[in-house]
Amino acid sequence: MIELYYATTRPAKVYSLQRRLVPLGFTVVQAALGIPEPRFSGVEDTAVHKVLYAYNELQQPVVANDSGFFMHDLRGFPGTFVNYALSTVDVPGILRLADLTDRTCMFRHALAFHDGQGAPVVFVDEVAGTIAPAERGVYDKTYHWSALVKIFIPNGLNQTLGELDEATYADWSSNQRPKPTCAEQFVAWYQQHRTMP
Repeated sequence: MIELYYATTRPAKVYSLQRRLVPLGFTVVQAALGIPEPRFSGVEDTAVHKVLYAYNELQQPVVANDSGFFMHDLRGFPGTFVNYALSTVDVPGILRLADLTDRTCMFRHALAFHDGQGAPVVFVDEVAGTIAPAERGVYDKTYHWSALVKIFIPNGLNQTLGELDEATYADWSSNQRPKPTCAEQFVAWYQQHRTMP
């Protein structure tokens, strides 16, 4: 087994990566570090900042993630400032903004890996969708990443992610979301550049 640390305070992120990597010979261990998070314009830069900080603390192979939520008609707002938006206007405020504009949006995720060999490597994926007219479903912190699951409808679905039960959500995440995911890109890269068990 390859031990990989995940620098995050959110168990749902660890759970998500474990579902994908454990069957492939990885052990994913949460490292709940208090990482300072300056905001950059791109999720890639924030993920690299986090993974460098985490590697400096752990001196072990580590991944870190950053995500943004981009509303197309608002020139990408809130983008990488999504956590700030949720802590101030919250989901109802984002819904009010969506009422004033086109409802198309996307999540953009970046997963950075570093093991001390060369520079960090970053993998990016996107999930496009629309904003529902009202909150629907639940935000379960054990497997959801964000309260935005109550308003985000991915392309190809007619329900918010918050309306899917855990098994259906896991199936969507593993089999229906756009490919390749960050985790799949990471595994493909690792198989080419590192030694698998």
